[in-house]
Amino acid sequence: MTFGGAALADHQIQLISVDRPGLGASSPDPLKTFDSIADDVAALIEEVVGRPVPVVANSQGAPFGLALATTGWASALVLVSPIDDVGYPPITALLPEDYRSLVAAVARDPYTALERLATYTPGALFETVMSDYPPSDEAVYGRPQFQTQLRAALDDGFASGATGYARDTVLAMSAWPAKLFDPGVDVRILFGADDRVHSTDLGATLADRIRGAHRDVIDGVGGALLWALPDLVLARAVATD
Repeated sequence: MTFGGAALADHQIQLISVDRPGLGASSPDPLKTFDSIADDVAALIEEVVGRPVPVVANSQGAPFGLALATTGWASALVLVSPIDDVGYPPITALLPEDYRSLVAAVARDPYTALERLATYTPGALFETVMSDYPPSDEAVYGRPQFQTQLRAALDDGFASGATGYARDTVLAMSAWPAKLFDPGVDVRILFGADDRVHSTDLGATLADRIRGAHRDVIDGVGGALLWALPDLVLARAVATD
């Protein structure tokens, strides 16, 4: 997925989006960790840019963005609609029962959970997004052009099967390593006030746990914030760079 459109040119930003191992055209890595992915992306930044750059991480990308920041190759980090650390007990306790059961299953037996998650399809994930979003996200999710873009991105991401997605999800649903909460850069957290999907408390607990984090809750939008207000996201990235 991409975002930004004309706002990228307005801010003189070149957007580079990365496929994590096992997604899209990226070779699979059954042993991937937050650290291995952070090292991969840090090496890419060093090779392509040669200096730390602002990083935007959306949804399940949040812990991977935090891991990258700990390498020193992110000059700033913006987390847009980030998922919660659902393995953190105070957050786990707030989850719906079925979600709480899944988190417990991941903690108890991550390999069996991975096999279960590997049965997901791009079509199922597309329907999950499209079946339950607030009216304030209709301007994004209801747009045929966006739906085509999202479905194409999901199909591409699952081109080698669902194992890459499953591995990322198991990592993200396990308790996050303590070092992710001391990333060493300024962190801006952006949440849509109508977001019912990514966090039980719109990122309040997450912001409190991340050293140096600042959280903004934006009215009139939900989980589609990244695409609804790209200029805001990019402005935050540039301002904290």
